Amino acid sequence: MSSPHNSRRTFAIISHPDAGKTTLTEKLLLQGGAIHLAGEVKARGQARRARSDWMKIEQQRGISVTSSVMTFERDGITFNLLDTPGHEDFSEDTYRTLTAVDSAIMVIDAAKGIEPQTRKLFEVCRLRSVPIITFVNKVDREGRPVFELLDEIAEMLALDVSPQTFPVGMGGQFEGILDFATGNVARPEGPSKEFLGTIDEKPVLPEQWAEEAELAQIGYPAFDLEAYRNGDLTPVYFGSALKNFGVVDLIDAIARYAPPPRPQPAGEEQISPDRDEVTGFIFKVQANMDPNHRDRIAFMRQVSGTFKRGMKLIPSGLGKPIAIHSPILFFAQDREIADTAEAGDIIGIPNHGTLRVGDTLSEKNDIRFTGLPNFAPEILRRVQLVDPTKTKQLRKALDDLSEEGVIQVFYPEIGAQWIVGVVGQLQLEVLISRLSAEYKVEAMLEASPFATARWIKGSDAALKTFEEFNRPNLAKDRDGDLVFMARSPWDVNYQQEKNPDLVFSATKER
Repeated sequence: MSSPHNSRRTFAIISHPDAGKTTLTEKLLLQGGAIHLAGEVKARGQARRARSDWMKIEQQRGISVTSSVMTFERDGITFNLLDTPGHEDFSEDTYRTLTAVDSAIMVIDAAKGIEPQTRKLFEVCRLRSVPIITFVNKVDREGRPVFELLDEIAEMLALDVSPQTFPVGMGGQFEGILDFATGNVARPEGPSKEFLGTIDEKPVLPEQWAEEAELAQIGYPAFDLEAYRNGDLTPVYFGSALKNFGVVDLIDAIARYAPPPRPQPAGEEQISPDRDEVTGFIFKVQANMDPNHRDRIAFMRQVSGTFKRGMKLIPSGLGKPIAIHSPILFFAQDREIADTAEAGDIIGIPNHGTLRVGDTLSEKNDIRFTGLPNFAPEILRRVQLVDPTKTKQLRKALDDLSEEGVIQVFYPEIGAQWIVGVVGQLQLEVLISRLSAEYKVEAMLEASPFATARWIKGSDAALKTFEEFNRPNLAKDRDGDLVFMARSPWDVNYQQEKNPDLVFSATKER
């Protein structure tokens, strides 16, 4: 722990919807002292929403649709927890969040095993070599056989699995969680069968469970720190977030095994957290977290240096320094002004449109962090105002929401109606909900003649020729970059073959 950043653990929780991720997040915050009441998950109505779900549509539907940041401290370690959207329609925001973490907890439902969204998010982690700790949740309910779950994780994700704890029965036969390291068993208590702190030290287990536990220990690889940090092995913990089983084990595992801040890519260079200069990148922008103040917060993952309140940093998108007077640290839905921050910390920077997703912030403006892409939208819709006099408010709202990464906005070369693009259907619901709730703009979405979009690059001459023949199918994005609006995937392939000097890209890296 020689450098302050070595005490940081910046991690995300990833899962399929309904695997219990929001409950686990709440219990981690409770154990870390960031919140003092765990009744939300048992209460009804508004009280049931966890602290990380604050947006109106999240409260109505009980799902997380935006990535939240929560910081808590325990035993000298600062934990920065990034709660990611589990819904399949939010891969873009989730992907960007996973660029800002050093490790992840993968939550799996014991009754369902690996589900499509879990696998999709795991692949994103693998692309960035993000090490993963697996938490098999809901073992207090009926679930699949333990060995079947372990083998599925190993086979479907091509990972070595190393169980660190083991359920003594499941569902109606659940008798607790065995810790392989100590031989102790955490026991359920009371009518609700919760873990209230009772530990049996090295009990004699019933023969069936003793045999299964022994098989799990000898049949799978021992934990290897290097293999885990390389993304080749996942330690597996069993538990029930709702009943408090396995939560402390997870916190201890993150503290003990998860890597401190890792170097981040900046082109060919890797920027080390030990670098003296303060550097960071914006991976998320969120407007109206506090509707009373119409605020706009840019989330910066600090990569290196010791940040001090009032410092001047240069955003790559602006080119001139800005003073950061009111940097924010997040404690669930509460906030504190940050006087200092270290590599690995996530700080919120209030601003009015100065900072955008993908911007690098640094003292000298001589590096650019890479790896935060925009994705080609899979759904395109025209926006129709109910009240045509609110055009100005709509433009402001679309600008805000596109800067957050909720939507992309395209301005056609011919025609007046703006087109919004998203990667999933639920984002359209979020758009309409937030236009109404936050901007008091009522709008409808109409079918667009276009199915997808591609960013176009090439020589000036090749681009000019292409524009002359395809102007009705061209638009500019909010950065002013040229976009080909395609009516079908066939259309994209046809234009690529017809224009070999141009590149039609499905992603745009900022």
